Amino acid sequence: MYRFLFIIFLSVFGLQSFSQELNCTVQVNTGQIQLSDKRIFETLQKSIFEFINTQRWTNDIYDQNERIECSMFINITERVSSDEFRATIQVQSRRIIYNTNYNSVMLNINDPDFAFKYLEYEPLLFQENTSLSNLTSVLAFYAYMIIGMDYESFGQGSGEEYFQKALAVVNNCQSSPEPGWRSFESTKNRYWFVENMLNPRFQKLRDAYYTYHRQGLDVMTSDAETARMAITDCLQGIKKVRQDQPTGYLLQLFFLAKSDELVNIFSGAFPDTKARMVTLLSECDPSNANKYQKITKSN
Repeated sequence: MYRFLFIIFLSVFGLQSFSQELNCTVQVNTGQIQLSDKRIFETLQKSIFEFINTQRWTNDIYDQNERIECSMFINITERVSSDEFRATIQVQSRRIIYNTNYNSVMLNINDPDFAFKYLEYEPLLFQENTSLSNLTSVLAFYAYMIIGMDYESFGQGSGEEYFQKALAVVNNCQSSPEPGWRSFESTKNRYWFVENMLNPRFQKLRDAYYTYHRQGLDVMTSDAETARMAITDCLQGIKKVRQDQPTGYLLQLFFLAKSDELVNIFSGAFPDTKARMVTLLSECDPSNANKYQKITKSN
């Protein structure tokens, strides 16, 4: 049963039992800093875990087994003061594929601009209309992007509400002293992530999240060739995006998540299809051209 059908069912029958949207593992690593007492980071890890997994990010009803699998790896690189830290955060989310036990990576992003303040045991608070802290703003931004991308994979345009919420977080943080929120700081940051997702120039790439997953991977076990055709169609659209926006951040994020999977998908294709796909994938994603050569070398 897909998420939307489940939500409709619960709405019709008025059931009240639900769980949060995300099932997120959190790890805070402190290997790069020297401290005799690292208890504060254990508390921080627990606080982030509870914040991400207990906050209600949508008004929809989720069953326990529908929660979105994701993870956050926070690497503390510097303790600037007693309550100020610099870190990186790697965020990954996954989507279960219909009729399988396979989880497809939706997002795999490493954000180097994660500076925040934290006092041990202080509550982590978030409001949609303002930035209460950079820590919760960053966490909320990625929560909304994870949810939005998951919804897009089930229905075209269905992630719009959550991308707009992520954009609101970005706008609330424009005067923040911490980096990662503004267009001029980098071509690869939180601003450009959500900007690309909402920019009409990237519409074919955004549409690809639905075609690739719902019409491609979800039917792979029942009709592999039809699934590969659907994925090929969405790659043709992505090729057009690349021709127009060759340095787009969203393009890079798509292939960071999908390049290995694409090799596996087309390694089982017919020989003539393999050759065409190596060419197409290398045009869409030149940085991984050598990786795609594995497709023609597979049996």
